[in-house]
Amino acid sequence: MKTIAIAGAGEGLGFSLARKFGANGFQVALIARNKTKLDAMAEKLRPEGIEVSPFPADLTRSNQLNDAFTAIRQKYGFIDVLEFSPLPGNLPPLSTLELTEESLGQQFNGLILGAVRCVKHVLPDMLERGEGALLFTTPLSSIYPFPPTASVGIIASALRAYARNLHIELKPKGIYSGHLSLGLFMKPGEETPSLVANKWYEMYLSKGTDEEIYPAGVTPATIVWPQHQGHSSI
Repeated sequence: MKTIAIAGAGEGLGFSLARKFGANGFQVALIARNKTKLDAMAEKLRPEGIEVSPFPADLTRSNQLNDAFTAIRQKYGFIDVLEFSPLPGNLPPLSTLELTEESLGQQFNGLILGAVRCVKHVLPDMLERGEGALLFTTPLSSIYPFPPTASVGIIASALRAYARNLHIELKPKGIYSGHLSLGLFMKPGEETPSLVANKWYEMYLSKGTDEEIYPAGVTPATIVWPQHQGHSSI
């Protein structure tokens, strides 16, 4: 069986990715800080016949990630797919004029350094085997400037650049690096996370392009803003 490790797994997109890939024969490793939530997600997925295990770790702590990825390899072996989509930091998004060192530092540590930390744990094995996939999910502000959430968008745009640079270097080596930018809002229990998971699985199978926007053609100007926002992917 193949294995997917979902870094920053949450009850919305992370859960839907686990369900989609798990239903298609993948073993699923869930990585995030909150062990209670990971356990609850795993308990919901197992009755569906999905082989899934939680691996609690803070993506900003190298030692915790070392332990998590070591445990994943011991349990499941080769990690075929890494999906990276955390929500780093504990500060609300800040506009361009409100930016602080602390807000940008939290996002940089969680998104950029977190991505580099996770990739370093899976990439050597992928290079040795000449196969594997790295999937990076960002908000739409990684592509379109969106000043109200600049503290997120500026760092997300750097994560997008990292993903695309990986694509250029790794494609000739048989490894797929993909980036999916989301212009929508997601809440656990709604259909939207499942639609995004379906899109990711389609991109993983086809490997036809390294970057897409979902929904296709969306821009900040065309987004329908909900009255009560949940998880923003803008």
